Amino acid sequence: MSWPGRLFDMRDALVRMVLLDLAGVCYLFVVPHSNSTPTTAQWILALLAFAVALVAHRLPVLNLVAQAALLAVGISLVDDFTINQVGASWALLEVTMRARHARPIWLAAVLLAVVDLTDSIGDPPRRFASGVVGLAVEVGVPVLLGLVIRTNRELGRQAVERALAEQRQHESESRAARADERSAIARELHDVVAHHVASMVLRVGVARHVLTDLDPRVGEVFDDVHGTGTSALAELRRLVAVLRNPDGVRGDAALTAIEPSALPAAIGASMDRARQAGVIVEADLDPAIGSLDAVRGMAVLRLTQEALTNVAKHAGASAIAHLVVAVRDGSVHWEVTDNGRGGGPAAVPAGGGHGITGMRERVEVLGGRLEAGRTGTGWRVRTVLPAVAAASTDAPVGSVPREREAPAGSPAPEPA
Repeated sequence: MSWPGRLFDMRDALVRMVLLDLAGVCYLFVVPHSNSTPTTAQWILALLAFAVALVAHRLPVLNLVAQAALLAVGISLVDDFTINQVGASWALLEVTMRARHARPIWLAAVLLAVVDLTDSIGDPPRRFASGVVGLAVEVGVPVLLGLVIRTNRELGRQAVERALAEQRQHESESRAARADERSAIARELHDVVAHHVASMVLRVGVARHVLTDLDPRVGEVFDDVHGTGTSALAELRRLVAVLRNPDGVRGDAALTAIEPSALPAAIGASMDRARQAGVIVEADLDPAIGSLDAVRGMAVLRLTQEALTNVAKHAGASAIAHLVVAVRDGSVHWEVTDNGRGGGPAAVPAGGGHGITGMRERVEVLGGRLEAGRTGTGWRVRTVLPAVAAASTDAPVGSVPREREAPAGSPAPEPA
């Protein structure tokens, strides 16, 4: 706010009164007067006006009444009552700026006009007319200036309210657009992905009942496929519910987190699925992971699932994967390495994927950094989730820009 705006701000009434009193003191000492020096009565009336302005700076009506009374006394006792005249006019300005209704303004203006006209009562008509014209400066100017300030203040308040209303409308439109987008994604998930997953689960279930003379190992594969598909379908349905109505499922912790005590069992289930795919999984799990918070626990679980899936997909059958999850000083140290000897280089396709990208994004949200790259003949993915999640603004170190589906024989990135 500029200094003129601060000068007439309602919260700075005391500052205005101090400046006004200083101006009055300068007038008494500097401005030439008809007499050699101000009289004692003039000093007393001036000092009273100064004191009233300071004491009653938060009570504009009381200040006006007191200043008008001092002006009436000054008119009858001293020749130069400019100090009291200015004090009364400024008090009228304060009333005009701060009054909540118009009635106090006009009553104050009439009171000051009556007091000013007492100086012209009994004078010749020409001098009385001059006194009436002088009211334009003593009464009209304060009222006009106060009304202008009030109008500008009201226009500013209305502008702020309009800006807030437009912001709320924009936020409402943005929420509506996001809701429409979520609904569209939910329809696609339901109509495409969920439909096909449900169809696969149904066919596997039929095959389990129709093919009765199967090798037990094939039956175990059918059971695993059926269970995995059923779990995937349940998660898809929960995701569709979140997309369609986030508020309705906000309290469901299973959608965004996992119970800490269930984390070791969930990681064990992920390792069992990888073993059923032929991967040899060695694990070094810190018992303290059972006390992790729900958000980091879910991150550890998802990272483990993705990493072991990548081992089975790219290192091939009979690969050896080593999982390490440790809690040190509140931070979670997570790492998955494999020897890369299961399926060999031929098992690595040339296409790109988004698994590593998704893992990196999940880690960065929690303030960590993901390292992914070749180590010897195998592959290593590791990260540290800090005790206090803080969004990291630095680029991940030692990471590969694409998923591990790099062409065979490509140079290995150097770890950080």
